[in-house]
Amino acid sequence: MTQITVITVGTLKEKYLIDACAEYKKRLSQFARVNEISLKEERIADEDDKSAVLRALDSEADAILEKVPSDAIKIALCVEGKEYSSEELASLVSSAEDERGKIALIIGSSHGLSERVKRECRVRLSFSRMTFPHQLMRVILYEQLYRSYTIIHNKRYHK
Repeated sequence: MTQITVITVGTLKEKYLIDACAEYKKRLSQFARVNEISLKEERIADEDDKSAVLRALDSEADAILEKVPSDAIKIALCVEGKEYSSEELASLVSSAEDERGKIALIIGSSHGLSERVKRECRVRLSFSRMTFPHQLMRVILYEQLYRSYTIIHNKRYHK
């Protein structure tokens, strides 16, 4: 069974988002073992100070890279990433599963991800050119992972 590690920066606070993530993780459990690692988002005194933001991203990168399984296929969720259809994402998941059996997906903080983290990743994935709150992105990611597995296993969920 594939091991999926989802590394996120920041915490979920809203119950409805926590519940939605829990539901999709439960559904995913028939296909893969899911491990979620939530890391603390660095505080930035002045959000307009670009150097302070870069320092925060660098500090978050240290924490992310320490937790990401070294033998996993690493996927960074970022706005400049490639957009995939649900079928293409299923193919990517299936290939990663066949190659290593371990996948790590990384969602950065509200400021994004350090270039250092992105360079460590085989894939830069974007779900849309639109911007989503990073807390909502977790729900979208889990739903799309579940959809990917229903496509891979020819289940009726995907239409």
